[in-house]
Amino acid sequence: MSNGRQLSNWEATRLVTAREIKVKIRDKAFLISTAFLLVFAIAGTVVPSLIGGSASSVAIVAGTPADRFTTVGLEVREVPDAAEAERLVRAGEVDSAVVDGVVLAMQEAPEEVVSALSTAPEVRLLDADAVSGALAFLIPYLFAMVFFFTSLMFGLQIAQSITEEKQTRIVEILVSSVPPRVMLAGKVLAGTILAFGQIALLALVSIGGMRFAGGETSGGVSLLNLLAPAIGWFLPFFVVGFVLLAAMWAVTGALVSRQEDINSVSTPVQLAVMLPFFGVIFLSGNPLAMTIMSYIPFSAPIAMPVRLFTEDAAVWEPFVALALLVLAAAAMLVAAARLYEGSLLRTNGKTSLGTAWRSREALPR
Repeated sequence: MSNGRQLSNWEATRLVTAREIKVKIRDKAFLISTAFLLVFAIAGTVVPSLIGGSASSVAIVAGTPADRFTTVGLEVREVPDAAEAERLVRAGEVDSAVVDGVVLAMQEAPEEVVSALSTAPEVRLLDADAVSGALAFLIPYLFAMVFFFTSLMFGLQIAQSITEEKQTRIVEILVSSVPPRVMLAGKVLAGTILAFGQIALLALVSIGGMRFAGGETSGGVSLLNLLAPAIGWFLPFFVVGFVLLAAMWAVTGALVSRQEDINSVSTPVQLAVMLPFFGVIFLSGNPLAMTIMSYIPFSAPIAMPVRLFTEDAAVWEPFVALALLVLAAAAMLVAAARLYEGSLLRTNGKTSLGTAWRSREALPR
């Protein structure tokens, strides 16, 4: 009730969603996991450039052109004569020196300096926009890992929240004021908002790290430009895919009455999360397998963005795949609502799917 009137389903859903979000953002486990993911993102994008250290330094005699050294990232230090250049190398103040066309170094030949002095042949790239082998492996792994851990972590939290309410009998009080379908919608919406917020924050940190590290492909093309179309499509696929899995996790939590029993009934939803993860990892180099997985609802949130990154998908394909995913998520929500209603007030142990489907309690809707 609000101001003496009955709340609409949308208003009640907003209240449930707000409550779930407030509880979760105060949870230490959630804050720690978010901090861990951010540290992981920073480590993956910034630390490698820091470990690489500063640019190699080279001493040149005044009057020697410095352009060929600075263009390859070398730090140039001009000296008045050859004796001073040799002294700096021996003292360790510079890594190398160039004197009368001769490269001076202490123990190892500086490859950057030698390359800068060499006359390179003309290079003509037949496929300049092709994705490098390292990126072709790394990008599918990153997309799969983000969707896998996020859907598993937040989905499990949805299930645990519902089971905790059943175990403490709070659910009996809640259903007297809020219809079960509204409770389900609020929990799924809250989980989706939190998951999307965490992914957005992770993306911002990663993009900032790549800009700081100056991430480019071997062809000099910005990695962000290559990733932009895939990331743009990954976001809607992620949201709809997470709703699909969140509904399954909510039913999992409603089927049991104790936290300890969640694992025993969550095998189907865990397989729905794990199989696409390993499928994309191990089959990312198989065009036929990736095409098939990009239309399967459980694997489409990973497979289709990967195919867009590698430019293996036609322009119309992501629209069709996303439409199929939306239909699958809508069907899952309808089925989950019925199972949720049929099992929510059963607090005497585990409830089978068949029993939950047949026995819809006389609850307010």
